[in-house]
Amino acid sequence: MPTLTTAGAVHVLDFGSDENRFAPTWLEEVHTHLDTVTAGKEPAALVTIGSGKYYSNGLDLDWFTSHPEEAGKYVTSIHELLARVLALPVPTIAAVNGHAFGGGAMLAMAHDFRIMREDRGYFCFPEADINLPFTPGMAALVQAKLTPAAAVASMTTGSRFGGPQAKALGLVDATAALEDLPTAAAERVAPLAGKDRGTLAAIKSTMFGPALTALREAGN
Repeated sequence: MPTLTTAGAVHVLDFGSDENRFAPTWLEEVHTHLDTVTAGKEPAALVTIGSGKYYSNGLDLDWFTSHPEEAGKYVTSIHELLARVLALPVPTIAAVNGHAFGGGAMLAMAHDFRIMREDRGYFCFPEADINLPFTPGMAALVQAKLTPAAAVASMTTGSRFGGPQAKALGLVDATAALEDLPTAAAERVAPLAGKDRGTLAAIKSTMFGPALTALREAGN
């Protein structure tokens, strides 16, 4: 399950040591930790990371297929998490320690910055290969962060990108050795932790207005 630790102004949200799929209980735990991160007015920044082979494998397809009557509610809950991270009023960075697939890659995209392990792990949107089209909100999120060429290369092909390839395409901003990843991520956002939360939230809400609207309207 996700755990939260704090060092100075930097909160580190560890998604867990398994595939970190979006089970309903996992989503609830993440929201609870985000409540902690955004409580108060002191300087704060967020690093998310996994502690095993995976950053996140995204949708919990086993749960999804075994609870068809709750499919709509489940997808809405994923949209809600993506929208929340996209507009979070503190600086955020995804430290992609391993595989980030599908919804896991989208969650990384929702952060302000991304840094990925340089030697192992894949960043991938497999939707074209598993016959699961992007929802309008998910597509809008990814396209808000990528050039049109990078969006086509990643969203329509199902290609798996290692760290250097992901950086070259613009999926991530930087790469680092696994042992350096947490420190490098923290150093990227720590200097930004004192930004005014209201101002930062307003900037993000304006920058990503269409994506946020698409994500939030999906459940209405």
